[in-house]
Amino acid sequence: MKTVKSVIPKMLGFFLVMLVITSLIYPAVITAAARAMFPDQATGSIIVGNDGKRYGSELLAQEFTGENYMWGRIMNVDTATFTGEDGEPLLYSWASNKSPAGEELEALVAERVERLRAANPEQGDEPIPVDLVTCSGSGLDPDISPAAAEYQVQRIADARGMRPEDVQAVIDRYTTDRTFGLFGEPRVNVLKVNLALDGKL
Repeated sequence: MKTVKSVIPKMLGFFLVMLVITSLIYPAVITAAARAMFPDQATGSIIVGNDGKRYGSELLAQEFTGENYMWGRIMNVDTATFTGEDGEPLLYSWASNKSPAGEELEALVAERVERLRAANPEQGDEPIPVDLVTCSGSGLDPDISPAAAEYQVQRIADARGMRPEDVQAVIDRYTTDRTFGLFGEPRVNVLKVNLALDGKL
């Protein structure tokens, strides 16, 4: 009959072997495979401009407020609550958790609608796409719907002295269809469109 003392060395040996496999070898193989098969995604889907500069990730929103830029979804970010060890503010995002039936959310949406109508007077009383007045669950959604992008075409064209059809062509270039034609919805990457409008893509 085996004693505990005789089993412990084998157990420790097995533990060390599995530790090396699961904490070193397996992650290294998976990381190497990811970099080989999906080089952009494995490094954060960073957008590099034609000037060689890195402008951000296509997976994270950036806020644009200028009349000559396409606006994305409402960003729910905070830099006032947490700070790092060096005292610098830390940015984090979260869902608003406001009730769809609540008066607070209703007031916020009404305020956003008023701002959009003032910035896009050429649209008159046309319905505003819902993603322009609501926040996503993460607060950092980088995409908007094609309808939300089209709503802003005339404003951007006027601000940049461009033809609306040229602005629309840029939007079309950075519009992604449903995945495999089935999953999700068509979407427009706001950061890519704005960089392209600036001639950086």
